Order: sequence, then structure tokens, then C-alpha cells
Amino acid sequence: MTSIQRPMPPMNADERTTLESWLDFYRATLALKCEGLDDEQLRSASVPPSGLSLQGLVQHAAEVERNWFRRVLTGEDAPAIFGQRDPDGHDGGFEVSAESSFAVAAQIWQDEVEQARINAAARELHDTAAFMGGEVSLRWIYTHMIAEYARHCGHADLIRERIDGQAGV
Repeated sequence: MTSIQRPMPPMNADERTTLESWLDFYRATLALKCEGLDDEQLRSASVPPSGLSLQGLVQHAAEVERNWFRRVLTGEDAPAIFGQRDPDGHDGGFEVSAESSFAVAAQIWQDEVEQARINAAARELHDTAAFMGGEVSLRWIYTHMIAEYARHCGHADLIRERIDGQAGV
């Protein structure tokens, strides 16, 4: 029995509800991929030679939430959470340190998701923020985040299947 709720996004809703629902669907999917595993499994890079782990994906999700909904959308000077951003400015978080725990990483991720919801709720979909010498709309950010999570949920599905055979959640 799972404790994580993952409601299906409505099939006929306004644009904002649709975007927010799909983003929440994929956030819940990532959490479901991690449910029921111990810290060692969550930290394990189960598809060598890749170092990608479920905990690394959760940490990366926290970094991406922070980047788009805090740094970009609100212009906040929010430092990286799990280490430095790479030289090209991409969000990291994939590397899992020996001192880290999944429980801490998951709480940080949930805190970033909550802040993202707060920051987005104060804006309209067409509202823009400065980005890369131009402007980016909240609508674009939502669409990008849905794609980001969908891609990484695919990674998580393969990692989870390799760990214990569970697939297709």
C-alpha cells in the first residue's frame, strides 16, 4: 500500500489547472519511484557506468525547482543546495555525498516544491521574468518543468526496475 497520492490530471480543465496538475503528477511519480526502498538502495547507482541514483534525482529535482521558481521567476539569489552548479550554469544535485540522507534530501525537495507553489500562485501564466538576456513566462517554466520531471521519471523507472523489479508506477 502506497502512502503517496498521485491523482490523474483532469482531462478537461483550464490551462493553469492542467499545467499545475501535470507537474504535480510527475512530482508524485518521482516520489513513488523512491517509496519503500532503504537508504542504500536509494543511493545506489544501479545502472553502471552511470552514477545516477534515485536520491540524486530527488536532489536534482530540488535544485531545478529552486532554479526556476526562485532564481528565475522571482529573481531570488538562492544558492545551490547540493553543491555547485556546473560551469555551463546547469543545475546539479546528482552527486550523493557520503554524509547525506534520503530523508533530508526528500524534505529539502518538498520544501522547494512548496516554495515553488507559493511563488507561482502570485503570478499569471503570461507573467515573465528575465532569463538569458530575454524573458521567460511562467507558462514556459511550467511546460519546461513538466518535461524535466517526465524525463527524470523515466530514468527513475529504469533505476527502480534494476533495484527491485518494480516498474510502471
